[in-house]
Amino acid sequence: MQEHNHLSFIQKHATIIGSLLFLAFGLLSLVVNGEDNLVTVLAFASSMVIGGYSLFKVGFMNLMRLQFDMRTLMTVAVIGAAIIGEWTEGAIVVILFAISEALERFSMDRARQSIRSLMDIAPSEALIKRNGQEMTVAVEDIKIDDIMIVKPGQKLAMDGVVVGGNSSINQAAITGESIPVEKQVNDDVFAGTLNEEGFLEVRVTKQVEDTMISKVIQLVEDAQAEKAPSQAFVDRFAKYYTPAIIGVAFLVAILPPLLAGASWEVWIYQGLAVLVVGCPCALVISTPVAIVTAIGNAAKNGVLVKGGVYLEEAGRLRAIAFDKTGTLTKGVPVVTDFTTIGQVNELELLTVIAALESRSQHPLASAIIKKAEHTEVSFKNVEIKNFSSITGKGIKGEFAHTMYYIGNMNLFDDVLATSVPSDLRSKVEFLQQQGKTALLVGTSDGIKAIMLSRMRSENQVKKLSIVYTISALRKRLC
Repeated sequence: MQEHNHLSFIQKHATIIGSLLFLAFGLLSLVVNGEDNLVTVLAFASSMVIGGYSLFKVGFMNLMRLQFDMRTLMTVAVIGAAIIGEWTEGAIVVILFAISEALERFSMDRARQSIRSLMDIAPSEALIKRNGQEMTVAVEDIKIDDIMIVKPGQKLAMDGVVVGGNSSINQAAITGESIPVEKQVNDDVFAGTLNEEGFLEVRVTKQVEDTMISKVIQLVEDAQAEKAPSQAFVDRFAKYYTPAIIGVAFLVAILPPLLAGASWEVWIYQGLAVLVVGCPCALVISTPVAIVTAIGNAAKNGVLVKGGVYLEEAGRLRAIAFDKTGTLTKGVPVVTDFTTIGQVNELELLTVIAALESRSQHPLASAIIKKAEHTEVSFKNVEIKNFSSITGKGIKGEFAHTMYYIGNMNLFDDVLATSVPSDLRSKVEFLQQQGKTALLVGTSDGIKAIMLSRMRSENQVKKLSIVYTISALRKRLC
């Protein structure tokens, strides 16, 4: 594997390696044979041709079309260096530009790899049911309308619609939601999300290149090609700077001989020297490399930046308002209300509830247990029999020869001889509209209590506006 990687590296950078070798040979020959020696000149010329082939190709085409950019200027400057015999300077300019291009490609590749590794959360194959048979199929070979089988604890490989079963789906990787979402028939599901507890049959609705994850990756990669303001400035600057510096060099070469009778040979040399000196290598190299490196670094740290435009906009931010718990703070569910219905011993019922929830893996279970501990209810030694989880609805367990149920209204529609009373249903729906999650507690005889919970931030930020200095923001991204 290492030999393959070394071979791949050499193949990708063969021109730079060759150019560097000839440059080194030319410098050695310069010391041994002198500047005007044919071997020295040929070594530097070879270095320039090998390392600058792509530069010259574009530069000459731009000259023919009278299109002026940095490549045009660098091409003219290198030609000028060759004419005045500054082979060393010309070869060094070419190799610097070639290295900058290689660094830009390398940084872009690293950025893409970082983004793909960050978003590489969907399985590469899935269990598909076709013609009554189950088979494992690579995602590239899955067709629209195939039925995908997703077992508890598995990640979804494709986007689709639930056609069978119900379950809690952890969508944090796609939507940022910190609490799993209950999914039933006809609900949409996304590739890369985690099926936590139920068995699902999902009808595939999109091909692998059209999934939500693929679109996110594609958007980021496309945006990387979008020029940032600093890059656009360099292009606009080059449009005027290149003909200006060529014009200045031309005037330096002809005015002194024409007006003052100076030596043509001396001033043509000076004009060509202006071209070489005026070549802004640092400006060409620095901007694109800095931007793609920053995007790659951000991706490695879990931040997706769509492109240089948005990266530079971040430097102008003065305040940021976050509307989703968990972005800056740690979102945890907490019990806000516990209301009993009828003649019920509140502490005894809370003891049973905590004993049941201590056996559950539902995200709200931790909040209920904290509520019980805060109330100093002793539940750890309570004996619960026949405990089971009812996917998408809740849990049940037997205490003192009575079966208790904790879950949503759908659970009690099944448990009760009659459905949930309309007044209670309306109350629950009203509370849920306020952002609270309602859990009903009861037996087959009726509902005994309502427990309400919602997300709260630990170490909650006091102010909505968080001020970032430009230096601090750049330090995080670059």
